[in-house]
Amino acid sequence: MSQPAVRTTSADPDSPAPSGESGYEPDPRRWRALWVTLVAGFMSLLDVSIVSVALPSLQRDLGASPATVQWVVSGYALTFALMLVPAGRLGDALGRRRMFLIGLALFVACSAAAGAAPSVELLIAARLAQGLAAGCLAPQNSGLIQQLFRGGERGRAFGLFGATVGVSTAVGPIVGGLILALADGSGGWRWIFYVNVPIGVVAIALAWRLLPRGGTGQRGSIDVGGVLLLGIGALAVLLPLVQAESGGLARLWWLFPVGVLVLTAFVAWERRVVGRGGQPVFDPRLVTQTRGYGIGAALATLYFVGFSGIWIVLALLFQNGLGYTPLQSGLAVTPFAVGAAVSAVVAGRLVERFGRAITVVGLVLVLAGLGTVAVLLLVVPASAVGWAVGPALLVGGIGGGCVISPNVTMTLRDVPVRMAGAAGGGLQTAQRFGAAIGSAALPGLFYVVLAATGEDFPTAAAAGLGVAVAGVLGALALAVVDLRRSRARDAAEAAAEAERDDAERHGHAHP
Repeated sequence: MSQPAVRTTSADPDSPAPSGESGYEPDPRRWRALWVTLVAGFMSLLDVSIVSVALPSLQRDLGASPATVQWVVSGYALTFALMLVPAGRLGDALGRRRMFLIGLALFVACSAAAGAAPSVELLIAARLAQGLAAGCLAPQNSGLIQQLFRGGERGRAFGLFGATVGVSTAVGPIVGGLILALADGSGGWRWIFYVNVPIGVVAIALAWRLLPRGGTGQRGSIDVGGVLLLGIGALAVLLPLVQAESGGLARLWWLFPVGVLVLTAFVAWERRVVGRGGQPVFDPRLVTQTRGYGIGAALATLYFVGFSGIWIVLALLFQNGLGYTPLQSGLAVTPFAVGAAVSAVVAGRLVERFGRAITVVGLVLVLAGLGTVAVLLLVVPASAVGWAVGPALLVGGIGGGCVISPNVTMTLRDVPVRMAGAAGGGLQTAQRFGAAIGSAALPGLFYVVLAATGEDFPTAAAAGLGVAVAGVLGALALAVVDLRRSRARDAAEAAAEAERDDAERHGHAHP
């Protein structure tokens, strides 16, 4: 017999209702546990972008070609994305604490191996394994928030989570540049990996003590067929994108239709598993029957197209075009990170009250900030660009903080806790897909315009930012649609409630 449909009005004790959830007892250690998971999440997300600034030095030290050394970055991003949904499902089935500790221990070990790698081949192998470990960690973060928090506390927790996502991505170049400046000389790049080891060891000890023990009570079986189909399909779509800088789009374009076919087969397979009463790796009803999940995941994909790619374009502008050091380049984009960190925490507190409207306002601010940066690049002298774009980046960062954490809250708020890991993994996979597209599209257009304009770096960067603006515009359109739908739904529910109250009053007046 098939499992019951996912309903937002379910009385299931796993349902994440804002208040009054049956069987929920607040864990007195929940906030300390959250901080441990956020530190681990910060490390894993930081490693997506921090390594980029070290590529020239590690390429020189290891004698690697540009195409080979690019795998140090793209290999991590690839395995990270591939692991998210399966690891989320494993967390739901085997226990999020267990998967978190396994992922964190593997991440620390791989960080040490990457730092000690004597050759580029071993470094790439360590980074591929490190990406798998990061993919194990990430969905446990959102799953544990769903498990440990309710109502307004959950919004605040997701606010801190959103701040972690935004800041870790934005400050990667800053932290990487700072580490290279402090560990100058041959092999200084190794400390970019070694720095994870002591932090990770402390986090393991604290996680062992603070994270809630026990499973989810839903062990069941693992959908091996679904895992394989999803992995093959995602690999086929992502591989050309993560290899774009080394000609992957031209060489591997044929993988896109293959990936679409395999992912279509994956959806059909998962529906079949659900129909037979099994436990899919990713339940399709999360998209079709859980309010806000599908549109929230699509919004995240479009937003991350712009959000992830702008750091590459701005780094190319500042370092290759204007002669900044990696540290100076990172400091130039600090206003965005600062704005995102502050606003994400505030937005997390307000999302329960204002809902999707927070996301709409945030996307408008991001559009204003990035659009202004693009215009300034075209009109301000190159020598003043670094200072001129600071205020606009601050505005964009404030908007960005109002996008990521509220969208996570709105997307996952009606997901049953028993599905929280898989749902969080699916949402983060959508973000990784968007990031892969943006990381290929923005630099790709940058280089095309750079060649066409005789190496006019500001114009090329402005063109790349145009792709980011297009992605954010698409996300804004989805947010507005969802806002209008939710307001219409709330109005209908209020009217129905008023009718019931009126009927009860008339019933009491006329027994």
